[in-house]
Amino acid sequence: MSYYDFLGMLSVALLVISLAIGWWAFHPRNKARFDAAAQLPFADEAPRTQERHTDV
Repeated sequence: MSYYDFLGMLSVALLVISLAIGWWAFHPRNKARFDAAAQLPFADEAPRTQERHTDV
């Protein structure tokens, strides 16, 4: 087995891994979990109030 055979097999393996990660990321079963994770940065914010400052 030569170096170039190894690189070919490595390329195929990385392609398969990339396709598997893409399939996992876009699978409908994970949508609810990813939507919940996307809202985490906003979870600790206090609600905004409509305060008007008239310091003129």
